[in-house]
Amino acid sequence: MIQNLIDGANGLIWSLPLVLLCLLAGLYFSLRTVFLQVRCIPDMLAQLRDGEASQDGTSSFQSLMMSLAGRVGMGNIGGVATAIAIGGPGAVFWMWTVAFLGAATSFIECTLGQIYKEKDVDTGEYRGGPAYYIEKAYKHTAAGPLFLVYAIVFAVVTIFAMCYFLPGVQANGIASSMFAAWNLPHWITAVALVIVLAFIVIGGVKRIATFAVMVVPVMAVLYIIAALIVFLINVDQIPHVFGMIFSSAFGAHAVFGAIVGKAVEMGVKRGLYSNEAGQGTGPHAAAAAEVSHPAKQGFAQAFAVYIDTLFVCTATAFLIISTDMYRVYGPEGDTGPTIYEGKVPADVDYGPEFAQFGFDTVFSGMGPTFVAIALLFFAFTTIVAYYYMAEVNLAYLSRWIPNRTARRVVLHLLQALVLISVVNGAVTTTGAAWALGDIGVGAMAWLNIVAILIMQGPALKAFKDYQRQKKEGLDPQFDPRPLGIRNADFWEHRADGLVRQGQSGAELDDITGGSSRS
Repeated sequence: MIQNLIDGANGLIWSLPLVLLCLLAGLYFSLRTVFLQVRCIPDMLAQLRDGEASQDGTSSFQSLMMSLAGRVGMGNIGGVATAIAIGGPGAVFWMWTVAFLGAATSFIECTLGQIYKEKDVDTGEYRGGPAYYIEKAYKHTAAGPLFLVYAIVFAVVTIFAMCYFLPGVQANGIASSMFAAWNLPHWITAVALVIVLAFIVIGGVKRIATFAVMVVPVMAVLYIIAALIVFLINVDQIPHVFGMIFSSAFGAHAVFGAIVGKAVEMGVKRGLYSNEAGQGTGPHAAAAAEVSHPAKQGFAQAFAVYIDTLFVCTATAFLIISTDMYRVYGPEGDTGPTIYEGKVPADVDYGPEFAQFGFDTVFSGMGPTFVAIALLFFAFTTIVAYYYMAEVNLAYLSRWIPNRTARRVVLHLLQALVLISVVNGAVTTTGAAWALGDIGVGAMAWLNIVAILIMQGPALKAFKDYQRQKKEGLDPQFDPRPLGIRNADFWEHRADGLVRQGQSGAELDDITGGSSRS
């Protein structure tokens, strides 16, 4: 009964309208910004190189790593395998598509996250995200109360998604890979995860950022290198791999033509689950960064989409397809017969095992071990990032709790909830874990994409302001007032602070359009 309710909710949320909304929103923002995801790559790289941290915020690179900690996880290995199993190799093309278009969406949402960020009253750290910009963007209008309710709904949905629905998928992937590699019982993995996770999440955003910076780059690079080694050894399969992906994506393949709709659906679904563009997760990490202009962090987060999907997910896809370690189910999905049987053993379920057997073709006997270790770090950092995003939304709601002790009690309840989710996810079945995860991702995506389509104006104004200052040879600084952006209190105080610190009037007038002294 419960499983039927979960499947029904999943089917309702992940209907065709959401798939189209993700793709069309990305296309729209790409056109409005004249494909910034291509022409602004130098700005993306420069921000990652030059960004600095502060006592109250993280650097752009740390923020990117926090964001990647949430993006690079089970979806990059098990999610890619699932997309291929249900939608065929053509699903990979649609993952690329949603990543390319989603980079523009990510820029918009993450720039909004920076514009409307604020300092936490208890910790002094920067906080921001969809709940904040949904409330603030039109707070000064008659529709302000309506958007406040919308923001509260988003915060509540995000807390449950990040603390219960989504961590289970990551914990399940870790436990399954550990069992496949070392026959380690799922409950032992669950206990170990809970102990380490508790230590990290209690340390706050600084500890989370430090942990992400230490782990994410190393594991991502090692994983990509290993996957490329397998792919290059099978270099004669390159034409075959690309041929399978492109022909299957448009229904031209004789075997996979009947599931082209599944290819689109699974490519978008798993692509969004992995790179999270438009889901509303990226703005939380983006808001934590110390930058002089919101667009700077928008660029950094747009590049995160490329790293996640075009690099890590593609490495997994090429690994699986080039080694033929996959199977594909028919129009009925995994409940029906298969339409393609590769070389993967018949008793192996779809998921991380596809990648494990792919690695095993080159690194004999080491495939399960390597994927288990990669998933351990990828998925664990994702759980940590999920908790951070849940905490940000709890901080948003806690502003209405005047007693600081009461706020701490609620925070501890949140920490307990994510630990319970990890235990439950580690010992549950894979299908049930993914279904709950999809509900969490889809619900957030619906709420956030609709919101940023309504509230895109401030982000686009910030983008144009950044471009103007760059053309004038300035290091872009942000003052929202001359742009007509209201309720960006942090940035107004920052601009006034620059004046008080003695910055030259001429330079400030160049930066703010002459209004810095008003």
